[in-house]
This record gives sequence, structure tokens and C-alpha cells, in this order.
Amino acid sequence: MTNQSPGNGFRWLPWLYAAGAVLWLILLTQFSAFLVSPVGRDQLRQTLVEQGFQGNLEVLFLVDASLIVFVELAAAILHGVAFYGLRKFRAWGWVAAVIVAAAWSLVLVGIPVLVFLLRRPTRQAYGIS
Repeated sequence: MTNQSPGNGFRWLPWLYAAGAVLWLILLTQFSAFLVSPVGRDQLRQTLVEQGFQGNLEVLFLVDASLIVFVELAAAILHGVAFYGLRKFRAWGWVAAVIVAAAWSLVLVGIPVLVFLLRRPTRQAYGIS
């Protein structure tokens, strides 16, 4: 494994993941503020009732909120791991970056980054293959 910097072409990559981590932390903060606010919780409950949900609102609300917080927190952590790993040219940073780019490729945003990460020079720079 080599820890040599492959050049300036990789300089932007970690910062892209840092921006993603900040984005997810902002979304998590906004959703948390919405959950803490009684008005926000009432709006969510009212929306569920208007859509015809007739089950236990409290259980659905708890499960839904827990799932959203988990996904946003996991995304922020993965972006942070990719950022720190890519800055040090570590293999685990590359793996985290590929996982994040694959997830983002589901909404088409991550496809160019995923292609960049899977190129031979990028893999060699991080000690993969």
C-alpha cells in the first residue's frame, strides 16, 4: 500500500464527502427540531389522519421518527468516515466513499463520483488492487 498523493486530481474528493456530512447533519437538526416542537408533532399527526391512517398514531410516529433519525445519522457518519479516510489515503476511506457513492447513485447524483472512485488510478492511490 502506498500513501503517496497521486496529485491534485484527488484534492476535491474528501471535501465533497465533508459537504455531504454537513448536509445530513443539517437535515438531522431540522428534523430533530420538528420532532421536539409540539406544533411539528401535531402537524405530522394531522397529516397522517388526513391521509386516512387509522392505526395507532403514537407507534407509527415513533417508528417513523426513529427510522428517519437513524438513516440521517448513519448517512452523516458514513460521509464523515469517507472524508477522514480519503484525506489520509486509506483503503477503509475508499470503501466508505464507494458505499456512499453507491447509495447516492440511487438518485443519480453519485454516479460520476462512483465512476471516479472505481477507476484504476483511484483504487491504486488508496491501496485497492
